[in-house]
Amino acid sequence: MTKKRRRCVHLHVMVSPEEQALIGERMAEAGISNMGAYMRKMALNGYVLHVDLSDIRELVSLQRRCANNLNQVAIHVNTYGGIYPDEIKALQRDYADLWGPLSDLLKKLSAVVEM
Repeated sequence: MTKKRRRCVHLHVMVSPEEQALIGERMAEAGISNMGAYMRKMALNGYVLHVDLSDIRELVSLQRRCANNLNQVAIHVNTYGGIYPDEIKALQRDYADLWGPLSDLLKKLSAVVEM
């Protein structure tokens, strides 16, 4: 018994070696290694958008550090009943450090949306 394919129509496209090399370069730029997936994406949408998520990863890391610091302060307050002004200032610095990159990222995303 054969498995029914989702895509049953075969398309065949001839390209020159130079074109094949360019297609390979563009696939690498887009982070796609499957030729069929890349060709389908380009044929249906006309473009492939590759998003660099390193800024978002950095923001997530900063957010985790802020949350961890806040949790440590809450534990300290619940255990010892007080909080030092330096701890509050450190938390405020952490949050300020988080909002700067977040603002920059939002500006970059809005520029992409306007394209």
